[in-house]
Amino acid sequence: MALDFLELAIVHEVFWGPEAELRLAQRLGQARRLGAELAVLPELPLDPWIPGTRSRRDDDAEAPGGPRARAISAAAREAGIAVLGGAIVQDPATGSRRNRALVVDAAGTLVAVYDKLHVPAEEGYWESDHYDAGVEPPARIDTFGLPFGIQICSDLQRPEGSHLLGALGAMAILAPRATPPASYERWKTVIRADAITSCAYVVSVNRPAPEGGVPIGGPSIAVAPSGEVLVETTEPLTRLSLERSAVEAARQDYPGYLAVRAELYARAWHDVAVRE
Repeated sequence: MALDFLELAIVHEVFWGPEAELRLAQRLGQARRLGAELAVLPELPLDPWIPGTRSRRDDDAEAPGGPRARAISAAAREAGIAVLGGAIVQDPATGSRRNRALVVDAAGTLVAVYDKLHVPAEEGYWESDHYDAGVEPPARIDTFGLPFGIQICSDLQRPEGSHLLGALGAMAILAPRATPPASYERWKTVIRADAITSCAYVVSVNRPAPEGGVPIGGPSIAVAPSGEVLVETTEPLTRLSLERSAVEAARQDYPGYLAVRAELYARAWHDVAVRE
């Protein structure tokens, strides 16, 4: 059923170490009491920042439905709120590992997944040493009334995914993130452009603090389809209302009414893919 609003919770916090699952359940419970229907967590929220080093460990990944996924589902069910979380998930058949977003509903049932497509390889962000790039494009998720899609951190810097989601009718792009404060203004520019050009909300939730010598931190951000910055926050919990009418208005205005020209660009991208 289509809804006019989606009440979102930005959870600018990670949950690893002592009593992590208890802290997660408590935070989600607080979000639900504030009226949120869906809580968005940062990138790999139940782990320390694993890509801070190049050392790859078996325990950093799990099979589908593993302990991190179960912890997210249990906390969502206890709090009665849907959750966008994530984990490094290993395919039992191929051994490939992906940075996977996990979406569970308020009953704790897994309803959607998305694998990060653009994987960095640089100091503090040795992600390609820990997991492979995803192989499926982002898809629209309709479970919660207001359709949305997912990008993960660096995916926002390759806006094809955001534009695809907008063209598919997604009204919000939810993007867990792990970035340093020094680059925040650059990220803010890209996120605003993604929102304007896809005519969708973009909500990006950052990890909150330095870890293992990696200078992670800086605000989480929510941008309206108009490009207006609605939220910049380092608070552990922020509630935000997403409105269908704001998306519809943006899609009637410039540049929203411009034709997508999907077939033309598909041919051009096919030529690029062949050359690669």
